[in-house]
Amino acid sequence: MSRNTKINLLLLLAVALLAVMPLVLGMGDHKEEPFTGADGEAETAITEIEPDYEPWFSPLYEPPSGEIESALFSLQAAIGAGVLAYYFGLRRGRKQGELRARERDAVGVGSAGESDGEGV
Repeated sequence: MSRNTKINLLLLLAVALLAVMPLVLGMGDHKEEPFTGADGEAETAITEIEPDYEPWFSPLYEPPSGEIESALFSLQAAIGAGVLAYYFGLRRGRKQGELRARERDAVGVGSAGESDGEGV
């Protein structure tokens, strides 16, 4: 097993542990909705500190349910991941193309400089 494969497996294991450990340790058991987003947590904290607080802005679109809100968030994350994957794939493809072009040029220069003894 190569060094890169070992590193990738360790990183994958670390990510899996980060995802599973809060569930195993029961980190949200004391809350009614244990895994709500940071927006909901912030709103609760602000309301506790200042009950008469009025938000400066209101949302442009308020989804009718939490499921739709989660689906839209997942769609946003998927689009972002797709854009990043496209960018990194494009960069890698260009780098590989440049390497192949350099190899072709190096081989072409060596054979073009050789003479078969004919001609002037």
